[in-house]
Amino acid sequence: MKNKLILVEDDPDLGVVLKQYLEFSDFEVTWFTSPDALLNHPINYNEYNAAILDVMLPGMDGFQLSKELRKQTAIPFLFLTAKGQSIDRILGLKLGADDYITKPCEPEELILRIHNILKRQVVDTNNTMIRIGNYLFFPSRYLLQLEATAFQLTEKESDLLQLLAARNNDVISRKEILEQLWGEDDYFLGRSLDVFMSRLRKYLQHDNRIKLESVRGVGFRVVFPE
Repeated sequence: MKNKLILVEDDPDLGVVLKQYLEFSDFEVTWFTSPDALLNHPINYNEYNAAILDVMLPGMDGFQLSKELRKQTAIPFLFLTAKGQSIDRILGLKLGADDYITKPCEPEELILRIHNILKRQVVDTNNTMIRIGNYLFFPSRYLLQLEATAFQLTEKESDLLQLLAARNNDVISRKEILEQLWGEDDYFLGRSLDVFMSRLRKYLQHDNRIKLESVRGVGFRVVFPE
């Protein structure tokens, strides 16, 4: 099965060249000439493996477009732009870009970078994204994102946050969490759980509506705003 790509490029000549070269390299490409064309299109992002976003686009730039995409999907993306200043590269990476390449570029280099992105993807079949207050949580990528700030979680932190998100507004016993995530209820594992909860509170502290409350003698009460 071919890997499917989204391409957002407003230059018609470059768009044609890139689309043809990518398709020649065994990708399936859906090309949009503006952010509005993409955002207003009834597209199923779960069917796509990655997106290539030009930065200098009409209406909104590629940086803003990436923020809009992050509200809907965990799809990896690469910025393609004539800008070469380091500040633009840093901004792009802070927004969660998987790579950044300047124009003009060799098509072979673009293909290589796309393949590298696909190789390092750790995604589930549904490209799951969970909204937690002002945060976006991508469990299969162990990624928690707040606007331009991304927190790379450990596997255990991600598993714990996913369990808590599934039990929103519930009181969850320490025993249940330990048995689900560690396989047994043990004193020393319980101390590890406290450390992980402390870490999650630190990650989530920027939205004061989120509550990870300790319930003495029981466990934790989880409140995530819808």
